[in-house]
Amino acid sequence: MTPTKHINLRNKDGLVYCCLRNKVVQLDDQQERQFCSQCKMYAGPADGQGVECIWEDMRDIGSPYTAVDPYEEFKQNQKRKITTPPFISGLIVYGT
Repeated sequence: MTPTKHINLRNKDGLVYCCLRNKVVQLDDQQERQFCSQCKMYAGPADGQGVECIWEDMRDIGSPYTAVDPYEEFKQNQKRKITTPPFISGLIVYGT
């Protein structure tokens, strides 16, 4: 996966999806001071309209990617890619 620049815009309630905390958060001074400023994914303030972050996204999206709905962004980021090891496909379990 390659790093993707995410532009997370505040919604009308001032909320954004935070990858670090994996939840929808109020983007206020406390969030920026306590979390954004310490986060290795932080890439800037998005022209005062939200926050920019760079992280490896499993989804097939372009870069930069703009998120306008924090709840949808949260939902989309809960999907995980699970791969089955090759030895599992031939495993047969017999009951008694």
